[in-house]
Amino acid sequence: MTLSTREQQRLFKNYGTWAIVTGATSGIGLELVTQLAEAGFSLILNARNEAALTQLAAKLQNQHPIQVRTVAADISDPATIQRLLDITADLPIGLLIASAGFGTSGPLIDGTLADELAMVRVNCTSLLAVTYHFAQRFSEQGRGGIVLLSSLVAFQGVPYSANYAATKAYVQSLAEGLARELQPSGVSVLAAAPGPVKSGFGDRANMRMNMALTPQQVGIPILRALGRQTTVLPGLLTKLLTYSLRTVPRWAKIRIMEQVMGGMTQHQRTSV
Repeated sequence: MTLSTREQQRLFKNYGTWAIVTGATSGIGLELVTQLAEAGFSLILNARNEAALTQLAAKLQNQHPIQVRTVAADISDPATIQRLLDITADLPIGLLIASAGFGTSGPLIDGTLADELAMVRVNCTSLLAVTYHFAQRFSEQGRGGIVLLSSLVAFQGVPYSANYAATKAYVQSLAEGLARELQPSGVSVLAAAPGPVKSGFGDRANMRMNMALTPQQVGIPILRALGRQTTVLPGLLTKLLTYSLRTVPRWAKIRIMEQVMGGMTQHQRTSV
């Protein structure tokens, strides 16, 4: 799947010529990187795996007439945020995609506090830091786009993934509020809230995801929604799961998610 030429031109006109993508080497982040490169965006890519980043950068530059710069570092380190700011200071950045994140599964009290706090730093604190800096910059220049990766689990409590779902609820709420704040400045903010995605998350977390979307099914709907919606539910499975729960009371949604997540994790405590 690929974006239409018309959509590529719309994105490049509104948010080009450079984009930043965190969590760029796998899953949804990698798919968005691929689509942006095909649309002509030059890229700043962040992930922890230096070898994977180097290989990805070389591949993209061989396939497309673009520039690619990499920052191989943990986004939870404040020094990484500063490196991103430094490396982009002289570049016409128009788009930020904050895709980096990780999760844990299983009963909260069976895990370690260190893992849970690390997840909050990556999914919330660091996401806020990079969003804050580029929201200021985009507002000053009167254009730009921000995509924050929320999740289907952001809309209710989720037993056996309680803290992960809470971090995604933070992301969802931040995106919704920021979208209204920045709209007068010409800046688009989008919360992308997919359902289960085959992205390596399930394998690392020891979760059985028999029904899941591919990153390819999710990436294009996200980019199409940017500038048109505040929240996108990418993929038919995501929409089906969301709309099937729409009229269910919140307490019942939590019970349903308990059954779903409990079956996926078998109550085993794992982290990714």
